[in-house]
Amino acid sequence: MNSKWKELATSSHLETVKTIQRELEAGNLDEAEAGLEELLNAMGRAERNAVDSQLVRLMKHVIKWRAQPERRSVSWAVSIANARYEIKKIQKYEPSITDDAIRELWNDAFKQAKKEVELKMQKKCDLASLSWNKVFKDEYDLQ
Repeated sequence: MNSKWKELATSSHLETVKTIQRELEAGNLDEAEAGLEELLNAMGRAERNAVDSQLVRLMKHVIKWRAQPERRSVSWAVSIANARYEIKKIQKYEPSITDDAIRELWNDAFKQAKKEVELKMQKKCDLASLSWNKVFKDEYDLQ
């Protein structure tokens, strides 16, 4: 039955909730509990994926900012500010997405961001890493 819940929770959170509700109404508490557990896992994965996506986007703009100072733009600064905001918002509503959880995503996110930037620039980037401060603390503006 667990694979049923996993498939359902992966495809639709709303349908999972409706199915859990039907199981509760039918008195199938074990089934409802299994569904809730899988729904929680799926929602956690979704939030983690959202943070990963935002982290890659954030890192891409920081890398471009550092690698192409002559092309800096307001839109890059806005993208950096927006990605930071989106990550903080997810952290606010999903306490399991801690700074440590983000650090677990860090190396893979950096590799992906660097790869995408190199494709966009059509040249190699010699940046070997990004610090937490460069990504989350430093100010990026055109002044």
